[in-house]
Amino acid sequence: MMIRSVLVTGSNRGIGLEIIKTFLNRSPPPEKLFATCRDPDGPRSEELKNLASKHNNLVILQLDATNPDSIKKAVKNVEEHLEGSGLNLLLNNAGIMSHVNLDNVDSEDMINVFKTNVVGPMQVSQAFYPLLKESADARSQEPLSCKKAAVVNISSVLGSIEITSVTYDPAKQVVSYRISKAALNMLTKCQAEGYRTDGILCTAVHPGWVKTDMGTERALLTTEESANGILKVLGSLTEKENGILMAWDGKVIPW
Repeated sequence: MMIRSVLVTGSNRGIGLEIIKTFLNRSPPPEKLFATCRDPDGPRSEELKNLASKHNNLVILQLDATNPDSIKKAVKNVEEHLEGSGLNLLLNNAGIMSHVNLDNVDSEDMINVFKTNVVGPMQVSQAFYPLLKESADARSQEPLSCKKAAVVNISSVLGSIEITSVTYDPAKQVVSYRISKAALNMLTKCQAEGYRTDGILCTAVHPGWVKTDMGTERALLTTEESANGILKVLGSLTEKENGILMAWDGKVIPW
């Protein structure tokens, strides 16, 4: 899988950071790998900056998915780096989780989580659409794939309505997170239908239960296992997988 240019949001920690590392370790790696986060100069971005000092194809950019001005600046920077060649893959990874249940979730929490987990990916995808289409147009005769042009939204099995009775935990309901991921799944489906004729593939991926700040040490997967699985899935995506929810291990999850 040769993907020439990739942008990952929320890439200074957890799964996002591991995806960046995994792309860098590929042979060949992307020519341009854009790692974005809200605070690239903060203490939580030290590891990312260390990677950038060793890899000249890694570009760190400030991007707050909830801030339209921040997104516009990031698009302009990416456009300058790409020099007219378009963007192959946009990975909407940035997300938050609030540990609330049905009894104490309120409108403020729900709106907060929705802004990051749903509105964020929507705005980022809209803003980078011209660069994705530029890449798709340059490979107009090729089938849908991540090396042509793709939007991949990092979602969750917890957003699957069909299997909620299996995944629901009364002790850890994370209601606003579940609902936001169900909405992100619908956004993915709408993007798949809307961007299909433009040659842009759109898919949602569940990274698994991963040992991160969000997943905690109780999780079953390491970030390395999740990231390696995700990249394997990205390399296998075709028209058949457009507009579906897949797990890190390649299995299809019902909406």
